[in-house]
Amino acid sequence: MTIGFVNTEADHLRRSLRRGDTICFAIAAIISLDTIGQIATSGAQAFTWTAVLVVTFLFPYGLVMAELGSAFPAEGGPYVWLRAAFGRLVAGVGTMFYWITNPVWLGGSITFLAAATWQRYLVAGEPGGLGDYAFKLAFIWLAILAAVVSLRYGKWLVIAGAVAKVALVVLFAVTVWVYAGRYGIRGGGGFAPTLHGLLGVAPVLMFALVGFEAPNGAAEEMHNPRRDVPVMVAVSGMASALCYLVPIFGITAVLPADKINGLGGFMDAVTEVFGVHGDAGPAMVTLGAATFVFVLLTQGASWMMASDRVQAVAGMDGAFPRWFGAFHPRLSTPLRVNLLSGVVATVFMLAASWLQDGGAAAVFAVVLNIAVSALLMSYLVIFPTVLRLRRRHPEVARPFAVPGGRVGLVVAFTLIYAWVLLGAWQTVAPGVLERLFGLPYDFVGTWNVSRATFEAFTVGTLGVILALAVGGYAVANRRRS
Repeated sequence: MTIGFVNTEADHLRRSLRRGDTICFAIAAIISLDTIGQIATSGAQAFTWTAVLVVTFLFPYGLVMAELGSAFPAEGGPYVWLRAAFGRLVAGVGTMFYWITNPVWLGGSITFLAAATWQRYLVAGEPGGLGDYAFKLAFIWLAILAAVVSLRYGKWLVIAGAVAKVALVVLFAVTVWVYAGRYGIRGGGGFAPTLHGLLGVAPVLMFALVGFEAPNGAAEEMHNPRRDVPVMVAVSGMASALCYLVPIFGITAVLPADKINGLGGFMDAVTEVFGVHGDAGPAMVTLGAATFVFVLLTQGASWMMASDRVQAVAGMDGAFPRWFGAFHPRLSTPLRVNLLSGVVATVFMLAASWLQDGGAAAVFAVVLNIAVSALLMSYLVIFPTVLRLRRRHPEVARPFAVPGGRVGLVVAFTLIYAWVLLGAWQTVAPGVLERLFGLPYDFVGTWNVSRATFEAFTVGTLGVILALAVGGYAVANRRRS
């Protein structure tokens, strides 16, 4: 369903994704193991707030995306929904924030975490050296290469990553159980939720829990999106909830709160609990680290596959320069946007390295915050499309609709929009709400950089993204007229 939008590249697309493929695609996109350590820095209450957001954000968000994805299964998913609801300019801006999040995320937090894991557990090295830069460049461009190859082949990397991710979490969960039986629970602090904890963890938690719409970037490459999208949302949603709750509980249970950091939280906990396996422990840690790096690679690749298609469709429609709106006739992939993503990721990796004086953990936290900020900004315009399209296109058959009629839809939308507003505010202006509510907040202690550096990097990046969106639209519009 294109709602008046003509996909000029439809002849180049091949239906490669069956139901199981889309489920694995969603699992690979939604379950972000790179964020687990950052979430766990809030201590044991991070587990409590994760459970709260699973119920009040993940569940209603899944309902909304199941309706949009099954009712309007067009290539480019979120762009087409925005275009039909609010027009080309809003769609171009929203899509830019949605797309660029992913090369920023790939070149930032994912690559830095993969490099730190590689250097600590697999090949000895130091941040900032030639080997460090070589690894980061190779990691970025391997993820881009996975997005460039035909989806009928590239999907197998995503499937392997989804299976490896779930297997690693299951092994970790079983080992935590054995560890707790032998040594008891030693970490974490109390599980009672606090407002201070919520304000700290909400943005990254929402970033971790989104991704149901990602497979719809390749909707016209699914065999039956009207039937498969709701099932994909249900299965991947349950898997995601468990794959966050279990490791977050494990990390906060075995590590003292002052030992948890965003960069090493998950692998630190793996190292601690795998010691119960005796002589096999070190080998299992090495295998776990290698699996972790592979999972991070497939996370980045899966989002590149999805979001690059969304941005290419924006170019195809004239919300971005049309040169980027082409799919390779043989590969059926948006090659030009893929390469642009690689360039953006590389530039951002180099820019983020300028913060290296604050330490790798500081870089990881700041660049992850920028990715979270950009993505949540995009959802501020994507989420309202479900209300607009329900009203403007009631004639479109909806294989799945948010239960409860208009009231149920409004309740689901209100919940997810309120969470996104809170998260977006906290990424741009951390500490403001804390001061408003009289809560202590040590900015430098939290971010390991000055507020001036933080704001310059965060607000500056968001400003550049907005300028790129409006500038790209203006260039395409001038050529169109």
